[in-house]
Amino acid sequence: MRMPAGRLLARVTALPAVAVGAWLLVAFPLLALGVFTPLAAAIVGVPAVVAACALVPRLVPDLEDVPWWPVALVLLITVAFAAVQIAYHAEALVIRRDPASYAMYTVWIAENGSLPIPLQRDLIAGDDPSLSYQSLAQYQRGDVIWPQFLAGAPLLTAVGHWLGGLDGMLLATPVLGALGVLTFAGLTARLVGARWAPLAALVLAVCLPQQWVSRFTYSEPATQILLLGGLVLAYDALSRRTALTDRWSSRHTLAAAAGLALGLGLVVRIDVLRDLLPVVGFVGLLLLARRGQALPLLGGLAVGTGMGLYAGFGLSEPYLDYLSDSLDPLLMISGGVVALTVVATAALWRHGVPRVHRVRWLPDLMAVLVLVAMIGFALRPVFWPDYGHGSDFTDQWVAAVQRYEGLPVEGSRTYYDHTLYWVGWYVGLGTVLFASFGLAMVVRRIVQRRAPEWVLPVMLLVWTVGTTLLRPAITPDHPWASRRLIALVIPAFILFAVWFAARLTRYCDTAVEGAGPLQRSLPAVAAATAAAAMLVPTTVTSANGIMGYRQDIGTVEATRSLCAHLPDNGSVVVVDSGMAGNYLPLFRNVCGLPTASMDDPTPPDVERVVAEINGRGRDAVLAASDWTLIQDLAGDAAEPVRPFHVIADMDPSTLMKPPTGSWTFTGSVWVAVIPA
Repeated sequence: MRMPAGRLLARVTALPAVAVGAWLLVAFPLLALGVFTPLAAAIVGVPAVVAACALVPRLVPDLEDVPWWPVALVLLITVAFAAVQIAYHAEALVIRRDPASYAMYTVWIAENGSLPIPLQRDLIAGDDPSLSYQSLAQYQRGDVIWPQFLAGAPLLTAVGHWLGGLDGMLLATPVLGALGVLTFAGLTARLVGARWAPLAALVLAVCLPQQWVSRFTYSEPATQILLLGGLVLAYDALSRRTALTDRWSSRHTLAAAAGLALGLGLVVRIDVLRDLLPVVGFVGLLLLARRGQALPLLGGLAVGTGMGLYAGFGLSEPYLDYLSDSLDPLLMISGGVVALTVVATAALWRHGVPRVHRVRWLPDLMAVLVLVAMIGFALRPVFWPDYGHGSDFTDQWVAAVQRYEGLPVEGSRTYYDHTLYWVGWYVGLGTVLFASFGLAMVVRRIVQRRAPEWVLPVMLLVWTVGTTLLRPAITPDHPWASRRLIALVIPAFILFAVWFAARLTRYCDTAVEGAGPLQRSLPAVAAATAAAAMLVPTTVTSANGIMGYRQDIGTVEATRSLCAHLPDNGSVVVVDSGMAGNYLPLFRNVCGLPTASMDDPTPPDVERVVAEINGRGRDAVLAASDWTLIQDLAGDAAEPVRPFHVIADMDPSTLMKPPTGSWTFTGSVWVAVIPA
């Protein structure tokens, strides 16, 4: 019996969040226990994912009145997106920005199955004071190294590493990015209509930041799947009313899965803690409404959030220490939100949800406030330019980019006041305008109690959009800053814009009922015009931007060459302080050798360290970006070779316009082996 189109679309778009959530639910405890190995994953993780994917989607209610063409288009867009990103995937392994940091994290846990990373001082030169072990994105604490960031994304890309080594790891994120597009299509199909899902999926797929993050080992695609997928599952769970006293049903299971998916977002990114605050308030509203899904949603959210907090404070505490200036206030705010929700729910328990729809002027006021807020973001650069990175390094980098672009040199300029314009760069002014009007109308309908299905999506998306546009907390050069927008902000703008386009089309359809053939074409014209207004600017930005080349190409082959030139019993000392921060994890995590660096080496220091390494029966390996530096420090004992040499395209940095063209990445590593 053939599956109906509405059932297939509903199930396949819920599947990514179910699969990713099930994997993280099992894989993260394995990593925490130090047994994250292919065998353990095959015994425990694979059955868990298969069971979840076989059982949970069967509970998802069918979407009604769905023809086959939207389903086919959504699947075609998803597959085409994956194919393009796989073809253009980057090879970022040398740490300059975050992708290589995630890659080095992935390689270590895929090869070793546990954290932290041991220093292995005893295999180098003991406690020699000239040696250092910390590098970019690798924090030394005592005798171990803790990698930067949280474990969620590396736990996913590690599967690619197990299946295909470095190449497999780098191909995993394009697949995750495609699943994010599919999940977003499912959310649009539920909230707007299945016929509009292909347009939403296409705008997101064409969008430059979506393509860009999907070509690197970034965490945003996984975050996107979990948060948007959590909204998908929550919609399905709440599609039928249940009371607090009702017996457990499929709706309760879906609610628990939704809460778990949302909470597990915190295993991927620590800033998801901010995004989850509205979900806590929404649980309070469900309790006041006596909805049976409230407690399962809360339970799933608590489990996922608990795992995320352990991922941060248990496996990435040095990274959270680095973020303490912003994280500590967020933790306090989170505690306040939980306490306020408990108090407000208890106070209103007897009266239920406030009946705000009875205040006749409130819906219109809320709609106006939405438009006023958007105007405020648009006028912000004029009245409220933003300054203050809090980092001398960031000030210097921004000043350098300003000089390159011919801008006034103000290194402390954050450009956070331009965040709405950043969105406009990537999805076009039409999408921004449509989204503004669409959100105003949706909020009005919510206050009138005419759109209960929108309550959670609006609470979560509007909160995240507002807080991100106010303070994205990222170095403001592009395309790097676009990362802050792609997980939820840009999908939110596209979602509300598509809803407005659908509403406009339905209005035109109603207006021409009974009219002549020419007038009856008005709805089709309106739909096509709205689609073009969203797609054309988005496509132009991507086509004129950075999507036509691959970044850091040749790095994988050069890394293999580097590791092949190193002896199995070698101990590496990077004697070039300028390259140490970028390459130490490459030697340690990928080549698997104990590695240290010397910040300001002298010939006597190098001679002493080499002697200590040789005295342990190991070959000493000296590494630098220039062969003359090795010879100056080691003399005739060294015969440098250059196994790693890459000249490749890399992304540019722009501040006041969308990124275009490319810069050049040049990487060279000379090594000299001094046998024991």
